Amino acid sequence: MRLSELASLLGGRVVGEGDPEVNRVAPIETAGPGDVTFLANPRYFSYLETTRADAVLVMEGIEAPGKRLVQLANPYEAFGKAVEILMVRPLRRFGVHAHATVDPTAELAENVSVGPGARIGAGVRIGRNSVVEANVVVYDDVTIGDDCVVHAGCVLRDGVRLGNRVVLQPNVSVGGDGFGFAPGEDGFRKIPQVGGVVLEDDVEIGAGCTIDRGALDDTVIGKGTKLDNLVMIAHGVRIGSHNVIAAQTGIAGSTTVGNGCMFGGQVGVVGHLKIGNGVKLAAKTGVMTSLPDATEWGGAPAIPHRQWLRASGAYAKLPEIRRRVAALLRDRDE
Repeated sequence: MRLSELASLLGGRVVGEGDPEVNRVAPIETAGPGDVTFLANPRYFSYLETTRADAVLVMEGIEAPGKRLVQLANPYEAFGKAVEILMVRPLRRFGVHAHATVDPTAELAENVSVGPGARIGAGVRIGRNSVVEANVVVYDDVTIGDDCVVHAGCVLRDGVRLGNRVVLQPNVSVGGDGFGFAPGEDGFRKIPQVGGVVLEDDVEIGAGCTIDRGALDDTVIGKGTKLDNLVMIAHGVRIGSHNVIAAQTGIAGSTTVGNGCMFGGQVGVVGHLKIGNGVKLAAKTGVMTSLPDATEWGGAPAIPHRQWLRASGAYAKLPEIRRRVAALLRDRDE
């Protein structure tokens, strides 16, 4: 593809001479002829002079004499689009594989693919252009929308509902029983989990995530929310739209999360809390209380982010502080 064509698809403007053929996207440090790279982080500006890429995706207004640039409003987003245009292979379309098992009552819309070893239960509905890869198990009465991709090894329990353009990476479990046990005279009695799980449009779930069904009401993950690998969502959790939640985060039962939140890796949130809109949590934050809108937190238990940064900076100095305090106490006692 010619650079001018790619720039047009990305909504950018080429600055510099020539219109080379480009065929892949590469890191700015290692890119060479035929490659497009991008520059969105100021730490990498020094590479702009030395990169051998045929073109660099940059913010509007950035200049680099002698380099061929594509100026854009959002080069990081454009980078993602460029990868999709130049490098992403289209999904396989194989129809229903001979070694798949599809219940006669299941409804498969046009251009649906079901891979080998997959099992599609009774009353399942799968929308147009969706792909169910190998060894996926879809229990009864599951609904999968249009243009969804369910990768190998996923399990969707009964009553799970997926919107349109939902992506489940390998080995996701959706709709398992929530962790509900009531103490009694003879130990713990299991509480039946009869709610469902709803994943709204454009949700993406990372590999190995587990999303439990609600005890009575549904567990819900809102439109456009993205979960990284190995995230645990407990029963009855309701997550709003356009959130990003990094790996190994766990959210306990019946907690609600607003819209536009960002959770770092290994965040832990206890149950029955309310996390407001636009909340940002640093990695390893432990949330014990509800949090208001548009706030930033860190540490365990969570404290305001700036306070946590100061506390973290002081932590490394504690041995020296302890030594000085001990010396002061000795001087006082003498």
